[in-house]
Amino acid sequence: MLVEVRLRPGISDPQGATIERALPALGFDGVDGVRVGKAFRLSVEAPDEADAAARVSDMAQRLLANPVIEDFEVRVLGPAPAGAGNGRAAAAR
Repeated sequence: MLVEVRLRPGISDPQGATIERALPALGFDGVDGVRVGKAFRLSVEAPDEADAAARVSDMAQRLLANPVIEDFEVRVLGPAPAGAGNGRAAAAR
């Protein structure tokens, strides 16, 4: 599972503004609208993908994102590569 958290439109993003101002000095011209966010990658044990997505969405609402200033998106990723994780089977990753 992947949770992407980003500031809501209209909320000041000083990190994004700093990055945007620095990019031309590194030779990256023509870039604007830079916004900084967070990404959380999770493995969740659940009976199916819908249940896993619902659980992760609840996690995001209650802990991973600040609902006053941030929006989030939950995406179901493909299975983890063989040998990844803790060795326990999970219905959705």
